[in-house]
Amino acid sequence: MSERIEIHTLTDGGQQPPEIARIVAGFLDGAERTLELAQYDFNLTGEPREIVCDALKRAAGRGVRIRFAYNVDHRNPIPVPPPSEPDVELIATLPVEGKAIAGVPDLMHHKYVIRDDADVWTGSLNWTNDSWSRQENVVAVLQSEAVAKAYRIDFDQLWATGDVEKSGFVDPRDDDGVRPWFTPGHGEDLSARIAKLIRRARKRVRICSPVITTGPVLGTLAQVISDRSVDLAGCVDVTQIREVVHQWSENGNVSWKLPLLERVMAGPFSGKESTPYGAGTVHDFMHAKVCVCDDTVFVGSFNLSRSGEKNAENVLEIADAQIADRLAAFVDEVRARYPRVTIAPGGRGRPAGAAAT
Repeated sequence: MSERIEIHTLTDGGQQPPEIARIVAGFLDGAERTLELAQYDFNLTGEPREIVCDALKRAAGRGVRIRFAYNVDHRNPIPVPPPSEPDVELIATLPVEGKAIAGVPDLMHHKYVIRDDADVWTGSLNWTNDSWSRQENVVAVLQSEAVAKAYRIDFDQLWATGDVEKSGFVDPRDDDGVRPWFTPGHGEDLSARIAKLIRRARKRVRICSPVITTGPVLGTLAQVISDRSVDLAGCVDVTQIREVVHQWSENGNVSWKLPLLERVMAGPFSGKESTPYGAGTVHDFMHAKVCVCDDTVFVGSFNLSRSGEKNAENVLEIADAQIADRLAAFVDEVRARYPRVTIAPGGRGRPAGAAAT
């Protein structure tokens, strides 16, 4: 298994954009026939822009057909996730067939590439300079015609309809220990699957997710924390958690989730105090989306959120002890960087010991 899956992990300040650009370009340079890109955010500058754009131009020069779907026109009331800022003018200059997918009311939140219907690049990594230098992220690169076929079906649904709601209807079939999941077609099924494996875990559960708001996962985490049935720990983006708590406090329809979130955050979760989203601000979010349940890993674009169930998202479920060990260690590395999270009275999330804002 491990020999056909590459894992790349990024940390805040742990790498520079040109380094990641060269890895991306290396993947694109392997294309001989087709490239399908589904990118929530594509906005590169400087050397990384030149490296990636040159790789796309080289591919087109070899006769590779390139289709590029990207998210546009979403105005999210809170930065969970932050709005995309695709460089539409840049995309228009590239030798690609472009298609804007309106992220209204739900996002086209993918970050994947399909190469020659045989290989897949996926994970949490947007293609922006900040994502490549200031965020925690995980990328998986997989060799599998069966998995690539599933991604191609999902891409074609988006391409043909231009409608997030009509995508993700791809059955999550196993291919030698790897099972691809797509939303919104299987959004609720994916949340239930992750919750089920968290509940069954006996050795460890490790989670990185900017927010945790989907009911099945919240409820299961609260239960296993109370039961002390498994070694559980993780990291969130506390700035985005604050926004969620504030919104829930004002919305009676979801206020029932607050006690669950408080119970989970009172467990062994740390939180990154990222810069609030705004025009011209650095995008330094805790952006990794990974869940390790014993020796099974979920990795992709999916926040553990109710909105994630409705967005166009993708996740690889990977049953592999070596990869699980590596990504559990990554989660532990990330959470060790940041203080513990508490939910203060009145619905404000903050790192333990920090002043309320």
